[in-house]
Amino acid sequence: MPSVTGATDLLKGLVPVTKAGIVGPMGPSRLAGVVSAWFQWDFTAGGLLAVAARRDGDRIAVIDDRGPISYRQLDEDARALAAALHGRGLRERGRIGILARNHRGFLIAMGASARLGTDLVLLNTGASTTQLAEVLAEQKIDWLLVDSEFTPLLTDSAPDVAVFADAEPAEAPADTDRVGFEDLLAGGRRSTAPLARRPRRGRIVVLTSGTTGTPKGANRPEPRSWMPASALLSRLPLRSAETTVVASPIFHTWGLAAAQVGLALRSTMVLARRFDPAATVAQIAEHRAAALWVVPTMLQRITDLPAGDRDADLSTLRVIAASGSAIPTGVVHKTFEVFGSVLYNFYGSTEVSWASIAQPHELRAHPTTAGRPPLGTVVRILDDRGNEVPHGTVGRVFVGNGMLFEGYTRSGSEKEISGGLMSTGDLGHFDPSGLLFLDGRSDDMIVSGGENVYPREVENLLSELPGVLENAVVGIDDPEFGARLAAYVVRTDDPDGAGLTEDGIKSHVKAHLARHCVPREVAFLDELPRNPAGKVVPRLLPKS
Repeated sequence: MPSVTGATDLLKGLVPVTKAGIVGPMGPSRLAGVVSAWFQWDFTAGGLLAVAARRDGDRIAVIDDRGPISYRQLDEDARALAAALHGRGLRERGRIGILARNHRGFLIAMGASARLGTDLVLLNTGASTTQLAEVLAEQKIDWLLVDSEFTPLLTDSAPDVAVFADAEPAEAPADTDRVGFEDLLAGGRRSTAPLARRPRRGRIVVLTSGTTGTPKGANRPEPRSWMPASALLSRLPLRSAETTVVASPIFHTWGLAAAQVGLALRSTMVLARRFDPAATVAQIAEHRAAALWVVPTMLQRITDLPAGDRDADLSTLRVIAASGSAIPTGVVHKTFEVFGSVLYNFYGSTEVSWASIAQPHELRAHPTTAGRPPLGTVVRILDDRGNEVPHGTVGRVFVGNGMLFEGYTRSGSEKEISGGLMSTGDLGHFDPSGLLFLDGRSDDMIVSGGENVYPREVENLLSELPGVLENAVVGIDDPEFGARLAAYVVRTDDPDGAGLTEDGIKSHVKAHLARHCVPREVAFLDELPRNPAGKVVPRLLPKS
């Protein structure tokens, strides 16, 4: 795949990580510990955690509902968990599943998996009992680390289970097939059995969003150099040893990226099991956070807070990193109004990792842009025959970088490859200056009366209409035109929202876009159906 792999480019990649403070001078004893950790666990999550513990062990790694924990203690707990699972028979190429919200246990499990050489499967906390049973069977998970709130979803056929604590250390469950997480750690701390000096590099399996059916597992490689961090840091001005609020769920690709980058930067990561917009603002202020990682729906809820709920000192916040779905243009404008020039829009997917990042000055000028490819990344717009199209022409988005996924765990559906680049499944175009714009999913575009129609264009327009809290526009079958647009709108709780009507929505679109972009139907909902990653689930929208 086209990516930064040559020696010269690897040297170029040192610039962002050095500027961010990942690479820097240290004393001989610390240097020896860091080199040893790199040798044993490489650039895996376990390696990043071990390096942080040896370089800055007293620094607070995580602040969650149980308080603060240092990098040294987090690393020791990862070793203890690895020892405990090894003592219970888990070996290299085994599989650990995590069904949990954001808290320290998630990072401990990531570190333990790397020490054991196992694969790590991140499960969606929004899965139904049926979906969970199907995924557990399909992924062949040996051990499942699970928050106690999710244990009722487990069937009798679930694998061996360790139950995470909630607010307090969990007691050993009465069910003999399950063990309390703290008991597991305690046993691991007493273990003297040696672990592999240099274990196998495992994979992280992330489940796709499942907006159109049962989620598929995507095999994600662990980083093999500093280049993945360099790519992000070439467009995101993050610095080491700062505080970051990670609101995005870690089981999702974006939250996982936040955790991995946080470990590399030796950040203090503020984690909460459940997202609350007012509480998130309070966390930023209390902990003097420099960065916030969110999905767009979280950002929308924060910017929609009453001014009094945002009445806090947020002067330390330099970066709001958002990804997971398109950011409505209305939310982009409101974010700049509320927080200033701190918004960075990250475009990527579970399969391609990252494609481009839009910086604040680009979003101010072009609120719908996906930005520019970061260091070591190739993005091309191709037609149906695989030929590159001119700037300004809509085509299919293909990406090359050093972290493309290694295929789905379920056979029968793979991403298209063209010229060494992987399809994202999106349609897009470059403007004359090289900024990337997305026009929608390939399967979202409809042909209505012979015209190509992109629902995202209508969604962006409606997001700026006073009275619209959020909206989704989809194509539905039409016997006369082939297909037509339907708009689903959630109104605000103010006079603007109360005054919105179907005719008003249609008139607004007709005044700003072509006739074929006007929705034939408009439905007002109390809320849009979304999955835990914040993406709208089209199949759950009411049918006409």
